[in-house]
Amino acid sequence: MAESRSRDLRDQCAEVALKLIGEVGVEGLSIREVARRLGVSHQAPYKHFASSNHLLAEVVRRMYADFSAYLLSRPKGRNEAESMENLGIAYFEFAMRNPLHYRLMFGNPLPDPDQHPEMMSEARAAFTILLDSIAAARGGKNVKLDQLDALFVWSSLHGLSTILRTNALDEIGLKQAVLSEALPHTLMRIGVALGI
Repeated sequence: MAESRSRDLRDQCAEVALKLIGEVGVEGLSIREVARRLGVSHQAPYKHFASSNHLLAEVVRRMYADFSAYLLSRPKGRNEAESMENLGIAYFEFAMRNPLHYRLMFGNPLPDPDQHPEMMSEARAAFTILLDSIAAARGGKNVKLDQLDALFVWSSLHGLSTILRTNALDEIGLKQAVLSEALPHTLMRIGVALGI
């Protein structure tokens, strides 16, 4: 029972930390404030997290795990090309629906990867989903090319989702008809570039 309560506190700390980051940014994350919001002693979270960076690493680890789960939940296509397209749509949807999660994974400096292997394991798992999909679509004969193309796909979708969440588009006057075609067009161009 004590182990269950301890696990609950760990989970609660991560949940409150995410909410706090959403309110005040990563710079405002403090274990003391997390403890205050949970109504526990300021030392209680230290049973699970040695520092704010450790707590942040756990929050980011969970974000990558959520991201992977979302990518894996996408519908499978009738063929590898359609499966790749569905993966791209899932990536984009996750980025647009979860801006805080996405920013924590890709928009902020991460805690030291060497100090937080669990966080990096989840990050690698998410990247592997994309890499495996590319390899499956092309037969996995050239690992280096698949890795380079995974970076190409990732950067293309990352760039599009980042741009579409900014105010910059209001200033350049693109019409909604163009913006609504941005994702399908990007996915089509990715498919052409990859020969899928």
